[in-house]
Amino acid sequence: MPKTQYYTATTIDGFIADSSNSLDWLFEVGGEHDEINPFASFFAGVGAFAMGATTYQWVLDHESLLDHPERWKASYGDVPAWVFTHRDLPAIPGARLRFVQGDVRPVHAAMTAAAGGKNLWVVGGGALAGDFADAGLLDELILGVAPVTLGAGAPVLPRRLTSSRLSLSSVERRGEFAYLTYGVGAP
Repeated sequence: MPKTQYYTATTIDGFIADSSNSLDWLFEVGGEHDEINPFASFFAGVGAFAMGATTYQWVLDHESLLDHPERWKASYGDVPAWVFTHRDLPAIPGARLRFVQGDVRPVHAAMTAAAGGKNLWVVGGGALAGDFADAGLLDELILGVAPVTLGAGAPVLPRRLTSSRLSLSSVERRGEFAYLTYGVGAP
């Protein structure tokens, strides 16, 4: 059965971006090479994904996607993406994007229909993943914990999920990263 998964990198102290929404901390971590990076195998199982406006804007800017839309295709192929936003954002030419807002439930239903039996990926940010969790639509947290602390920034999940909802299903070391996978129960 397909899962809705929040797969993200995080610092030891639980942040996915620093106070300036930068991911420079992530790219400074050594030991992330293709042979130990599980993203490619993870993404092979993804049939649709969702992200918030800040994440979309970061990817757009960081990869210069308006000037090089082929980079989106190289990373995500034809997998459809939903971007949750309350502002006008430019579309990447040729990308299968839908700009949406509001309740995650109808979007989750549309994503499930489009995914063709594959998993759904909630890219980020943490608030969007929290919205899926609040609606009872998040099945798994997959956290790549980097050997970094920031002290402040964007939290991995800006809400409380008690241990009664979380169940550790696997722990794996990949280079300097610890990958923790938790099943997420209903609210």
